[in-house]
Amino acid sequence: MKTKSVKDIMVPLAEYATTHQEATLFEAVQALEKSWGQSRASKFKHRAVLVLDQKGYVVGKVSHWDLLQALEPKYRKIADFDRLTHFGLNPAFMRSMVDKEELWDDPWNLLCARASNILVKNAMRPLSEDDFVDEEATLAHATHLLVMGRKLSVLVRRGDKVVGVLRIVDVCDNVCEMIKTCTL
Repeated sequence: MKTKSVKDIMVPLAEYATTHQEATLFEAVQALEKSWGQSRASKFKHRAVLVLDQKGYVVGKVSHWDLLQALEPKYRKIADFDRLTHFGLNPAFMRSMVDKEELWDDPWNLLCARASNILVKNAMRPLSEDDFVDEEATLAHATHLLVMGRKLSVLVRRGDKVVGVLRIVDVCDNVCEMIKTCTL
């Protein structure tokens, strides 16, 4: 894995789901679905939409978690989920939160209205330095970043420009292919 580089298995930016930061969540969902129909290079569907600014630079990401959290506004009252999930909450407590806060109790038809009114820039997760890896980095280095950061993907850079996405599913698939060639 030290001989392969990130650029060998990344999904190029041109093949990834993107939307503008001023788009709505409804439009982001459409972009994600469109990418599923076009992702011929991979057997795995994309799990996020990259968010672009006016100049076309990647400024954020909307994951499945971000989408669902944005569609249920009561989550904002509960806590900072990035910190809360590290405490190992038990299933009974999690169920009580759903009941107590009446999460997802609104009629499903309100989802369409919400999705059409929430801007991507208000639902996206802003990027930090640990969301990036250089395209020349080894697959071993990138795998370490994904595993230690418990990330599903990282953005691949060439200089200061995002050129692709390295997904853990592709790394794992690549590792599984290597394992299958082993002789025992």
